[in-house]
Amino acid sequence: MQAITVQDREAGAGGLTLAELPHPHAAENDVIVKVHAAGFTPGELDWPGTWIDRAGRDRTPSVPGHELSGVVTELGYGTTGLTIGQRVYGLTDWARNGTLAQYTAVEARNLAPLPADVDHVTAAALPISGLTAWQALFDHAGLRTGQSVLIHGAAGGVGSIAVQLARAAGAHVIGTGRAGDRDTALGLGAHAFVDLQAEKLEGIGDVDVVFDVIGGDILERSTALVRPGGTLVTIAEPVTVHPRDARAVFFVVEPDRVRLSDLAQRVRDGRLKPVIGDVRPLTEAVAAFTPGKRTHGKTIIRVAED
Repeated sequence: MQAITVQDREAGAGGLTLAELPHPHAAENDVIVKVHAAGFTPGELDWPGTWIDRAGRDRTPSVPGHELSGVVTELGYGTTGLTIGQRVYGLTDWARNGTLAQYTAVEARNLAPLPADVDHVTAAALPISGLTAWQALFDHAGLRTGQSVLIHGAAGGVGSIAVQLARAAGAHVIGTGRAGDRDTALGLGAHAFVDLQAEKLEGIGDVDVVFDVIGGDILERSTALVRPGGTLVTIAEPVTVHPRDARAVFFVVEPDRVRLSDLAQRVRDGRLKPVIGDVRPLTEAVAAFTPGKRTHGKTIIRVAED
C-alpha cells in the first residue's frame, strides 16, 4: 500500500515521503480500515509517539496522521462492535502508525460508526478538533449555560468547533484570532471577537472559562482574565503561571466512541460544521505538511474516493 512515512527526526517535514509499505496487520481487538480521508496535526512531528512506541523503542519509518474516516475491511481476533464493510471514523493511537495511508490498523474502541449521510472528508475533520473542544469545555472546564468563555484561535480547527459547542450550550462566547478570522468566528456563533494583533486582550474583562490553543504569551496573559472559581484550559503547553483563585488544566485529547457518535449526529442535524480548508490527494500530503502560507480551515487528505 502507499503511505506517507517519516524516518529522520532532525529533518522534520523535509523527511516526509510517499512510500510503499506492507499491508497492516490486525492485532487483537483491532480493525483494518481502508482510509477514505485523513486529518493530521503539523506539530505531531515533534511528538515522542511519532518516533517511539509505548515501550520506548524506535518505530521508524512511521506513518503520521491520527484522524480518519473510512470503511472496515478486516477484523482482528476478538474484535466486537464493528463489522466488515461498515463506515467508521475516529482517532488513532499516538504511538502507532497513523492515517496518511491507504490502510491502517486501529483499535476498534477508538472508532465510531459513521452515518451514510456524513461524507468522509467532513468526518475526518472531526475527531481531534471535536473531541478536544468537547473535553476542554465540558469535561475539564464544566462550562454551563449562562457562563462566559474566551476561545483563542476561534476560526481554527479546534477553536471553530469549540465556538459552536459553547454557543449551543448557552454560553456567552468571545473568540480571538487574526483580523481575517473575525467574520468566520462571528458567523460560527461567537458573540464578540478580539483581534490579537490589533486589540487589547485585557479589555474583555473577566470570564468563567478560557480555552487556549496558542500557548506562550497569549496563555500567560489569559491567566489574569479568569474570574475566581473559573477555569483556564489549554492544549498548547503545561501552565506555568496560574490564575488567582481559579483552576488551570493542561490536557491531551483522548478517544471517546460515545462522544464521536454525538458529534456525527450534530453534523447530521446541521448543528455542527467543521471548517475545512484544503482537500488534497495522498500524493500531495507531503506538501500539505510543509510549513508555508497560513490556510483557512483544517487541511484534509483524501486517500480514496467515496
